[in-house]
Amino acid sequence: MQPLVSILIPAYNAEDWIAKTLQSVLKQTWLNIEVIVVDDGSSDNTFNIAKQFESTIVKVYSQPNRGAAAARNYALRQAQGEFIQFLDADDLLAIDKIEQQMQLLLSTVAPGEAPTCIASGPWARFYLSAEEAEFIPQPLWRDFAPIDWLVCAWEGHWMMHPAAWLVPRAIAEAAGPWDEALSLNDDGEYFARVILASSEVKFCATAKSYYRSGISGSLSDRKSDAAYRSAYRAIAAGNTWLLAAETSPRTRKVCATQFQRFIYETYPAVPELRQQAAQWVRQLGGSDLKPTGGPLFQKLSKFLGWRFAKQIQQWIYQQGYRRWQIQRKSQAVITNASTAVNTSTTAAEALAWRES
Repeated sequence: MQPLVSILIPAYNAEDWIAKTLQSVLKQTWLNIEVIVVDDGSSDNTFNIAKQFESTIVKVYSQPNRGAAAARNYALRQAQGEFIQFLDADDLLAIDKIEQQMQLLLSTVAPGEAPTCIASGPWARFYLSAEEAEFIPQPLWRDFAPIDWLVCAWEGHWMMHPAAWLVPRAIAEAAGPWDEALSLNDDGEYFARVILASSEVKFCATAKSYYRSGISGSLSDRKSDAAYRSAYRAIAAGNTWLLAAETSPRTRKVCATQFQRFIYETYPAVPELRQQAAQWVRQLGGSDLKPTGGPLFQKLSKFLGWRFAKQIQQWIYQQGYRRWQIQRKSQAVITNASTAVNTSTTAAEALAWRES
């Protein structure tokens, strides 16, 4: 019998997306799955929509609003699977994503043995429809030793969103639960522990996932002092895990770079945390990271300094530049709608497809 895969979905005010996310899960070609949805105190219709999918496969729970990390831990406690798939309530999986990664992981061990490696996969952003997604190769899209993966990711500021991973349960348990005190970059801190608890990161080039972007008020888009404090704590914790695994010139440098990037990204907010970050940069031996930005930012930095350029950049964003970009992409999608694949089905149709 196929090993059971638990698909864990924290959901908060996701009434616009949760149905399509569940449809993409119920169409998985890996058939032995359970789906655990934890509604994190939504104030919209998310819980009721998820309940329409409830079945022997899909279980729906609710909790008072405590954050995504707490919802994921709730789901982990309910999970019975030998493998764990995390999936945010607005993201999507290709129908064979789990099957492709399961075949890869199981190929690394003898029958009946549990893999000691974890699987990653290609991912791409989209705004309205998965058909927009462009899978552009990144440096993380290959096999890695765990420490090498973190050094590459933190040095180049590359990422792998939660849905791109597939994790054997034993490795998830060795890594421990999500840190419920974190919000921004909680996944970065958690998967640093998961990666270091594994023997290798195996990249599965055919296991695609889709990362929805441009949602107003999303966790990853928050720029409050509280979000920055979470980001700082996530960096500090991640650095601690990495340096415990290997203290060397390359790991010290990449940890310093993490703090240096925090200084650039948060300026002029949270001055006390930027001071602490600067102290860490010095203690770790320094970083040669330069502030990054578009052509206008680079020109202003050259003549006026990066701090002044950063303030102008923030003012432009506050005027709605980001919203304008999203609206432009959305209009392009609507224009191309006639060629898009229709993935909208009802809960009953999705469940019927699963049972057929």
